[in-house]
Amino acid sequence: MRSNNFLFTPKLIEQAYDLIRDEIHETPILTSKSLNEIYGAELFFKCENFQKTGSFKIRGATYSVKSLRSSEKTKGVVTHSSGNHAQALAYAASQSGVTANIVMPENAPAVKSNAVQKYGGLITFCPPTLEDRENYTEKIVALKGSKLIHPYNQPNTIIGQATVAFESFKQLEQLPDILITPVGGGGLLSGSILSVQFFSPRTTIFAAEPAGANDAFRSLQSNELVPSTNPSTICDGLLTSLGEYTWPLIRDYTQEIVQVTDNEVIRSLKEVFQYLKIIIEPSCATVLAAIKKIENQTAGKRVLLILSGGNIEVEKVFNLKPKDHS
Repeated sequence: MRSNNFLFTPKLIEQAYDLIRDEIHETPILTSKSLNEIYGAELFFKCENFQKTGSFKIRGATYSVKSLRSSEKTKGVVTHSSGNHAQALAYAASQSGVTANIVMPENAPAVKSNAVQKYGGLITFCPPTLEDRENYTEKIVALKGSKLIHPYNQPNTIIGQATVAFESFKQLEQLPDILITPVGGGGLLSGSILSVQFFSPRTTIFAAEPAGANDAFRSLQSNELVPSTNPSTICDGLLTSLGEYTWPLIRDYTQEIVQVTDNEVIRSLKEVFQYLKIIIEPSCATVLAAIKKIENQTAGKRVLLILSGGNIEVEKVFNLKPKDHS
């Protein structure tokens, strides 16, 4: 499969998993009879909230760092991220003795910026726009010669994220009928698409997106890449635009992108806590919220839901208020 002239192959994903598996957790898949009854489907929750650094991002970051040449490692790495990729890259780089320069928006959650510092990342704060994030990152590349490890729009990042679904398929006794993942920049979604196409081709891919940050939905509807502008949602991990590597895969292989409101996300957060007894961040609660919108397609089916992370300030969990006026 090609995207932006890069050839993705099954072997690349298998090799990536072999390379990183000792550096990450094999996260569990949880089930709940109560949630199955509520939603009328057999639900399987892939819990990347239990992953190292608290999200799936460690997979792409670890694979990217381990794929660096020795000459690149000496100059360090750089990225821009609202939090989860920042933490993941800071940790992955520290494990390989590589300096990690992290550009974060000024409004990044404290729990995420504090974790980046704990893992040894060197933070540069910037205004909370994609343009500023990219400009600040480019300046660090020019000044230090650091290797850019993009949070989603690079082949190695996508290949690393593909191991979430790849690992899930190994864990399940039967392959899922449907896979649902959140979508922001599209690294997890496009990686999941690759694993589905290569290892579970009968599985249908859906994505969940906040209505207040619905650029992927609008892109799919118009069949052209629409950038994210002025997003407003509690799902702080899903504020970025799709990229030239993620968009073609998403355009060609995603069945539907389902919009969900912040109120629906909050309801799903509470259901996950009530029935699975775990805490997740708002961004990944979108996948459960989405099922209500497509229940005619999920009814009676085996549905794999990727819970992408759990990095949320505990005091905020039960005090969330919608930002999208839902």
